[in-house]
Amino acid sequence: MGKLVVSEFISLDGVIQSPGGPDEDPGGGFDLGGWIVPYADEAGGKDLQDLLSQPFELLLGRRTYDIFASYWPNVPADSGAQAIADPFNRVAKHVATHRSGDLGWHNSRALKGDLVEAVRALKAQDGADLLTFGSGDMVRQLLRAGLVDELRLLIHPLLLGPGKRLFGDDAQPSAFTLARSTITPGGVVIARYVRDGEVRTGSGLTTSRAGLLAAIGPPSLPTRSGKRGR
Repeated sequence: MGKLVVSEFISLDGVIQSPGGPDEDPGGGFDLGGWIVPYADEAGGKDLQDLLSQPFELLLGRRTYDIFASYWPNVPADSGAQAIADPFNRVAKHVATHRSGDLGWHNSRALKGDLVEAVRALKAQDGADLLTFGSGDMVRQLLRAGLVDELRLLIHPLLLGPGKRLFGDDAQPSAFTLARSTITPGGVVIARYVRDGEVRTGSGLTTSRAGLLAAIGPPSLPTRSGKRGR
């Protein structure tokens, strides 16, 4: 059974709308498109290449599919982006769409019927993982159904205010383990979270913030000798 891995550019306040450019998704009057561009660097590219190093198929919403389909097949052969374009152009693409327009990108197919059941059936097959970029509307539905196995979040040091967000109030409560994290020179936190069952809760501490801090204890402070103490 393959995993469903979701990779997202995201702001500190959870916005994922139009990260790559102003024309990607200006819906709702969002005018900050392209907010990841000043933070692009080799660290982010290395993380993407690592993500693509394992067998995968793409699972995309229609808007993200159209953006990808207009770009990746047209990358010049001598471009450094060919290391990404080649697998994207080659692998199977599963597309969540209600539109009847042609899916002209090589090896693309529309999902049939109910989205959740279609993705559940894909995951049940032996083979490659499903890899999703963007596709916020689709991802929120899959989070609600508990079908996302791994989150790859590139958390940018920005507050964007109004905009489409990754997590809705109806996401299925789930626990995730931080499997790996790195920080780019520009301050982007690249975090890999792996699903870890249900949310675990506890009791026994006072519910007040002051009581919780008291239970944790005061911070360890440096002394004149350079040692740390209470």
